[in-house]
Parts: sequence; C-alpha cells; structure tokens
Amino acid sequence: MNASCKRWLSHVAAMAVLLAAAACATPTVLNAQWTDPTFSAKPIRAILVVGISNDSTNRRVFEDAMVAQLAARGVKAVPSFRFAPEAGPMPQERMRQAVADAGATGVLLSRVVNVSQSVQVTPGVFMGPSPGFGMGFGGFYGAYGGMWASSFQTAPTVTVEQNVAADTSLYEAKDFALVWSASTTTTTSGGANATAALLQQFATLIADTLAKQGMI
Repeated sequence: MNASCKRWLSHVAAMAVLLAAAACATPTVLNAQWTDPTFSAKPIRAILVVGISNDSTNRRVFEDAMVAQLAARGVKAVPSFRFAPEAGPMPQERMRQAVADAGATGVLLSRVVNVSQSVQVTPGVFMGPSPGFGMGFGGFYGAYGGMWASSFQTAPTVTVEQNVAADTSLYEAKDFALVWSASTTTTTSGGANATAALLQQFATLIADTLAKQGMI
C-alpha cells in the first residue's frame, strides 16, 4: 500500500478516535457550586441521602448510587427510602425522625429542576479514493488501496438529546441550615440502562465535588 493510501487510512483512523472520544464524553457537568464560608463543622461523615422524585424506582436507584459513592469515601450514608419507601414528601417530624434514626449529621437533597430537548445532526462522512486509485493507475495495488479508502464512510445521524438540570444541596442536620449547593446539567440520548448509568455517573461527580470541597 503506497503513501497516499496510507494517508487516507490515517485520516479514517483519526476520525474513529474522535468519534470514540465523543461517545465517552462525560454526560453530567457541574455548572456552579456554593459553600457556606462560615460552616466549620466539616467534614460531614454521616449523611441521609434524599432523592426528590415521583418515580420511586429512579429515586431508589439514585439513593443507592449516591450512598455507594459516599461510602467509598468513608462516609456513613443511608438512603431515605429505608424510612419512607412510599412516593411523596415526608412530613417535617418524620424527616427529623429519619435523620435521627439514621444517625445523620447531614442531609443531601437532589432534585430535577428542568428538562429540555435538543436535536443533534451529525453529517455523513465519505472517504473517497485519492487521485489515481481505482482508475487504472497504480496497477492492482493502486486499485486495491483505493477501494479500501473509499469504503470508509459514516451515514448521517440524528440524535434527540435530553438536557436535565438538577440541584443538589447539603444541609447540616442540627438546624437544617444549607451549607453547600450545586447545579448540574446531565445530557442523555436514552438507550438501554441509560438511566442507571447516568445516575451512577451523577452520583460520582457529586461525591467527588463534595470531597474536593472538604465537605465529606
């Protein structure tokens, strides 16, 4: 295979790497965060995790994922569904009792604020043969290389993505004062097991951010 054909194939390989990188892009980004500069009782080492969702399954998946990520960083974390398995908000006294029963010194709340859609169109890419290939020049191997070069192509794709804006807040349990908060955006195009994977990634991002801020 001559130099021209190798250049075509190297272009194809480079594009494949870029597409792979795009596919592995982080779906959740941290937009902003705030920490109470006067809060001195950190790190918080025992947290009740509360997911605000009408979907009880997603709530449980999130709370379990968040608990696992906090536990991996040495935090005693407990999901709220242990104390309130049903959907809907807990009354104030029941929330206080759940915090006490969990032995928590902090409460982490997460909720979806807004969901929007965007359409992403990726044009098709056709890698045609370099000049001379497949047109009688270069002999057999010229034609062979040219045919290979022209076979690398991608069809146009249309992807409908959902952009999920969420707020996450950490309260100290003694007076239920807000000590840390963050806003995030999660982008998803669906697919099998997409929800569980995104919640896992979201929980990892939140736990990492809390750890970096010295909150846990």
